[in-house]
Amino acid sequence: MFDKPANISFSIIIPVYNRPGEVAELLESLKNQTFNDFEVIVVEDGSSLLSEKVCRKYMGPLNLKYFYKENTGPGPSRNYGMQRATGNYFIILDSDVVLPEKYMQIVYDSLQKDYTDAYGGPDEAALDFTPVQKAINYAMTSWLTTGGIRGKGNKLEKFHPRSFNMGISKKVFEQTGGFSDMRYGEDIDLSIRIMKAGFKTKLIPEAFVYHKRRNDWRSFFNQVRHSGEARIVLSRLHPGTLKILHFFPAVFTLGFILSIILLFSGFYYGIILYGLYFVVLLIDASIKYKRISLGFLSAFASFVMLLGYGTGFIKKLFL
Repeated sequence: MFDKPANISFSIIIPVYNRPGEVAELLESLKNQTFNDFEVIVVEDGSSLLSEKVCRKYMGPLNLKYFYKENTGPGPSRNYGMQRATGNYFIILDSDVVLPEKYMQIVYDSLQKDYTDAYGGPDEAALDFTPVQKAINYAMTSWLTTGGIRGKGNKLEKFHPRSFNMGISKKVFEQTGGFSDMRYGEDIDLSIRIMKAGFKTKLIPEAFVYHKRRNDWRSFFNQVRHSGEARIVLSRLHPGTLKILHFFPAVFTLGFILSIILLFSGFYYGIILYGLYFVVLLIDASIKYKRISLGFLSAFASFVMLLGYGTGFIKKLFL
């Protein structure tokens, strides 16, 4: 068990690559926080579309520092920011999130009440999100897909924070070395190493962010495919971390392909089961968003996610 620092001082670390518009929205939400005792570190990761002008606009309202470096990827860029931070607790955010105005207050109060050296929070869809953004958010967070394990579970001592919304103490960073240079799965890798080092983690359910995920369907499929590949890489780096649930997208993908093949032989029960699953997703998402059109879109996004993740998982499993 590690001691709580006498005073918690926050440094918010934001790596960015070619997304000045997103940074502006995130910084605006930081400016509007009800708790404002924090510094902000923006790390420009070799972008051609710079965020420097946007950052300078917020250097008055916020205690903000901007750094430009050569492109190395998100993990090393976060480490770069933490090495230059003055706080003793680092909050790591993706550039495509927006914070509710009480986010920082909720995190501060939670750590004061029940201190842990690492935490994570969930993500939600804001009312002004596009239909595709809402559909992807549903796929990535619903309990009916594997997305349900990303930020809704209550086994706090085993919770794996994700880099779009997580916090770690300076002590954690110093003892673990921070993020690896993995392009995908680097946050899960760090979370595993945090727990192996004896630190406690937790989920703060109320500390959610609005995660925009500016994806089209092709890039979304590729993103989750890389995540599927990363899960196998992580299992090789950390033996024993691969769970039965992680195989679900692969089983889903193989079953779907087999059902399509058997359909040509007159065996249609398999495709009927997949159709029923699609209907369940459609109904659940329609109720959540109160629009049947979003129900269809969310069900489709769930299929894209499962097939993409499953494809990457299967490919890496046999390589």
